[in-house]
Amino acid sequence: MKYSLLLLMFLSPVVAHAAIDDCMTRTSVPDEKLNLKQIVDLGLCRNPQTAAAFLSYESARMSKNAGYADYLPSLNLGANASLPYRNEQWGDWSYGASLSASYLIFDFGKRLSDLNQTISAWRASGFDYDESVQNYVYSVIGSYYSLLKAQADVKSAEMMYKVAKTAHETAQKKFKAGVVAKADVLRADTTLASRNLEVERTKNNLKIAKGTLLSKLSFPTDQDIQIQDLPAEFGTPKETKTLDELFEQAQKTRPDILRATANKDSAWHRRNSMLLSNLPSISASASVSWNDNPSETFGAGQDNISGSIGIRASMPLFAGFANMYNARAAQYNYERAIEQEKSINDSANLDIFTAYHNYKTALNVLTQTETLLKSATESEKVTAGMYKVGRATMLDWQTAQSELVDAEKQNNAAKYDLFTKRAAVALAVGELKVGLNDGENK
Repeated sequence: MKYSLLLLMFLSPVVAHAAIDDCMTRTSVPDEKLNLKQIVDLGLCRNPQTAAAFLSYESARMSKNAGYADYLPSLNLGANASLPYRNEQWGDWSYGASLSASYLIFDFGKRLSDLNQTISAWRASGFDYDESVQNYVYSVIGSYYSLLKAQADVKSAEMMYKVAKTAHETAQKKFKAGVVAKADVLRADTTLASRNLEVERTKNNLKIAKGTLLSKLSFPTDQDIQIQDLPAEFGTPKETKTLDELFEQAQKTRPDILRATANKDSAWHRRNSMLLSNLPSISASASVSWNDNPSETFGAGQDNISGSIGIRASMPLFAGFANMYNARAAQYNYERAIEQEKSINDSANLDIFTAYHNYKTALNVLTQTETLLKSATESEKVTAGMYKVGRATMLDWQTAQSELVDAEKQNNAAKYDLFTKRAAVALAVGELKVGLNDGENK
């Protein structure tokens, strides 16, 4: 079964085709480069956790549909056959059949409360499914950009290895020419070995990042996967909403808030149902039966077909105080649901506040790291040129290289961390699907 991102808004969860038609049955990763939306669609199609949440939602939907049965009459069909034994002799077979019907006419609204309770529970299950999907999508986004960061780190490490190799070759030439001391060559050797070690470390991190993403997609971790670097524009109107606007939006779209409200409604209807169960109910009934008795059987000669219709009223008088205690328990559960809704709202507000400021900080950090990287790149080039003409030492060049390495790492981390922070804001508000459906990595 393939699950679409359209499911994130609940209300009418649907099953949709993912981008890769054989996503459930395939055993290997697609060969082409996949963008973020394709990765998410592939993961949703294969992920067992979201599949389990969807099945839980379907179970709640069936329970909700069963609640409509109280508004329909109930029919019961019976049949019997008997062979009497008397005075050490077997008699003749007698046969019978019956059909009975009953219909609840009035119960002071108890069945409506029961139905509304199952509807609210169904809605809560749907929002629980939405939350499972959004949390999974967020984890995939994090793994996706972690892999992109790991790839960028490998490129940066390889670039710095080439710079260190150039420095090493330059130091050797100058040493042979008698311009510098042997210490410069040794320093260059040390730096080159360090850069080579960094390349190996980043390649190992790349393997781990690939394995993590493959695991989230339910593929063997030793396979290979190719992904696209999805560009995005920052500072769009969607990303410059105020905190108050985000808080207001979360009340409409955040699954755990909506689930808490649905659970509160379910508890309210459950309380009402327990209170109404102490009131009388009125039902209509009808029955018809057919009997075929042998002539020598006791009671022979009675009509073969008989029936009845009637109205029945019933009211519980005493059940060992169970109804009273159940009603009180339902009241406490309703009050607990109210407090849980308040707690979830407080938690949601903190999540949004934290994610919002983390994102704004990440924007500033990215700008600063870009400036730092530009400055460090230029400084390394100038220092390299000065060393070649004898106006800087190898130590100066090594320092410039180290600063460039740090700037590269910080810029890579800031760039892809910003993508993840932006997704965190969408997750906190409950709108993670918006950016993905629009082709953005929000």
